[in-house]
Amino acid sequence: MSRPLFLVDALPAIGRFVLEGAEGRHAADVQRLRPGEELLLGDGLGGLAPATVVSAAKGSLLLDVGPAALTDAPQPRLVVAQGLAKGDRGELAVQAMTEVGVDEILPWAAARSVTQWRGDRGAKSRDKWVATAREAAKQARRAWVPAVGGAPDVSTKQLAARISRLHSGRLTQAFPGSGSAFVLHEEAGVRLAAVDLPDTGDLILVVGPEGGVAPDELATFTEAGAVPVRLGDNVLRTSTAGVAAISLLNTRLGRW
Repeated sequence: MSRPLFLVDALPAIGRFVLEGAEGRHAADVQRLRPGEELLLGDGLGGLAPATVVSAAKGSLLLDVGPAALTDAPQPRLVVAQGLAKGDRGELAVQAMTEVGVDEILPWAAARSVTQWRGDRGAKSRDKWVATAREAAKQARRAWVPAVGGAPDVSTKQLAARISRLHSGRLTQAFPGSGSAFVLHEEAGVRLAAVDLPDTGDLILVVGPEGGVAPDELATFTEAGAVPVRLGDNVLRTSTAGVAAISLLNTRLGRW
C-alpha cells in the first residue's frame, strides 16, 4: 500500500518532528502507525516530505523526516464551478472531483439551486466543502489540495466575470488571464471530447445544479466566452457530471 499522507501547516526541516493534533491522532490512534512504517507529510501546496515513524504515543508520532520535494502545479488548472445542490450531493461532488484531480472548486449559487448559502449556514457549508476537499486529497495522496473559492459562494455575475478574464489578457495571481471555459449542457451540439483545450491557465467547467443551467445563465456565460458542451447522450446528476468531465479531461490532457 502507498504511504499515507498527512497534512501540516508547513513542512518541517530534515530530522526529528512530532506529528500531533488532529493529524497526529489520526495517524497514531486511527491508522495505528508503528515504528518503522513510512508516511508522507504534505503542506497542500505541492510540498511533500517522506518520514519514518520512530515512536508512537497516544495522539502523536515521533518522526524522522527526510528532504522535501516540490511538485509542480498541474497545467492547465481544472476549475469547476459546481452548482449548489441539495442534501449531501454537493459534498459528494467535491469529494469525487478532488480524488480525480480538480484544482479549484467554486460553489456557484445558480438560479435553479434549491439550496442557498446564506449567513452562518453559508459559512458552515463552505467549511464542509473545504474539509471534504482536504480529506479527499489525503485519500488520493495529492500534493496539491484544491482551493474552494467564494465568500462563501460565487454568483452568476462573478462567475461570468472570471470567465471573461480568460480572454481579456489581464493576468493576476488569483485569476490567470488565459485558458478556456465550458458549460455542461445537455442540448449543446459540441462534445467535450472534441473541443480544443488550453495548454496553460484555467480550464473552467460550469456544472449546473439539479435543475440544470437556466437559459439566461447559459446566455450570460456564452457572452463571456464560455462554450456549451455535452458529455454524451445521457444526462448525469449534478454530483457525477463534474467527475465524469474531469475524468475525460484527464485522459485528453495525458494525466491518466
